[in-house]
Amino acid sequence: MKTLVGFVSAAALASMLATPLALAADTKADAFIQKAIEGNLAEIKVGQLAQQKGATDGVRHFGTVLEQDHSTANQQAMAAASSMGVTPPSQPSPKDQATYQHLASLSGKEFDKAFVKAMVKDHKKDIREFKKEAKASNSPASSYAQSSLPTLRKHLQLAESLERHPSG
Repeated sequence: MKTLVGFVSAAALASMLATPLALAADTKADAFIQKAIEGNLAEIKVGQLAQQKGATDGVRHFGTVLEQDHSTANQQAMAAASSMGVTPPSQPSPKDQATYQHLASLSGKEFDKAFVKAMVKDHKKDIREFKKEAKASNSPASSYAQSSLPTLRKHLQLAESLERHPSG
């Protein structure tokens, strides 16, 4: 009887110790997909803002591209979240909201310059994070990250082009 209790206790302990490792892997993918949805929501809003406030055709056009591409990407991210059992966020992160408020307070060439700078920085960071997730696992989050990389690279190229040629 003592050995049976000992065996059951050892099995229970082993099971409890293994569980956080399994949860950690899921949690990372879950956190990635939630952050990706927040990012998409932010890019949609900032894209709309650029269409309204952009001083140049290039910035207004980039705003349209951001809104359209991130709306499509968000539908894909929401599908991935759903298949993972993840509750998607309904608004951008507080940091993204602060960036939006800052950009909304600007106008003209000042807006264009800050918008383009923010988009270059943001898309470089996103590409690093999406590359990492694409290699991380064989999950819906990983597949989403892999399929999103070409669009993120296109956005970075557009932003860098606008940075080099501000009147674009």
